[in-house]
Amino acid sequence: MRFRPSPRQLDYFVALAETLHFGRAAASCHVSQPTLSSQFKLLEDHLGVALLERGAGGISLTAAGERLLPLARQALENLDEIVTAAQAGQDNLGGLIRLGVSPTFGPYFMPFLLPILKQTFPDLELYIREDRPNLLEEALASGSLDCILTPDITPSEVWSAKILCHESVALAVPKSHPLAGLDVIPIDMLKGEKLLALSQGFRLHDDVQALARAAGAEFRQDYEGTSLDAMRQMASIGMGLALFPAAYIASEFGKEPDLLLKKVDGLPMRRLMYFVWRSGSSRTGHYEKLLSLAQQAVGEMAVEGVSLEGEVY
Repeated sequence: MRFRPSPRQLDYFVALAETLHFGRAAASCHVSQPTLSSQFKLLEDHLGVALLERGAGGISLTAAGERLLPLARQALENLDEIVTAAQAGQDNLGGLIRLGVSPTFGPYFMPFLLPILKQTFPDLELYIREDRPNLLEEALASGSLDCILTPDITPSEVWSAKILCHESVALAVPKSHPLAGLDVIPIDMLKGEKLLALSQGFRLHDDVQALARAAGAEFRQDYEGTSLDAMRQMASIGMGLALFPAAYIASEFGKEPDLLLKKVDGLPMRRLMYFVWRSGSSRTGHYEKLLSLAQQAVGEMAVEGVSLEGEVY
């Protein structure tokens, strides 16, 4: 293996160059003079050049020593920068977090979380990827994401999954629909109704499918939406009924004149939002701090009237 000078050997070299005295150099490095002398001699032997010229009048740098001294100082400065950057990262959640978010939650939650993050960790770099929950889980498993915000994740020893909040879900019904006059719709009254859903890979797809089975409703796979906006537009023109989560409702339904939001009797009208990272990660402390800030954001959303119920840890 190629020889590389150790940081201590470079320290000794720089100290000798600055003091031109073995005793004073050893004292500045807090080592004995024999230790400094032996390590410096090893450095010269491995480099194959003399760095100091020793004479009756004292010591001085050789031409090689003059040439290598700036490089030795630069190497020590680079090592100091590595330590400084690592310590800065510890105070800044590692400096970079790659966060995956579900499209049915992230766009309506991140505007509350980002100001808190900016205020608490102003130098943190946050890379955000918005994707379907199944694809987010794959990216987390592969290491291309550090953590994800996702609904109703399947339990696994691979994940550390913490519940961020319970998010209520409502059924959107057109104002002209026969069920529009009911505040709470009995589940058996959905029999034969057409239910719209997001495409596969979204948790709401599975939720609507489960509701259709329980109610005897028609699950419209021929009209699967690619976004909550698309599904809202389809529901508003009478193509079917649809489930919407609270954060989306608070953000987008203020401008929706044609739909009414209903509860369904006999159906758990909520979903769980999880904050997830890989089990055993060395950055668990960073993610726990991020989770704590996300919980603050949930509290702020609740103040704004979004129907979320945060977890207490």
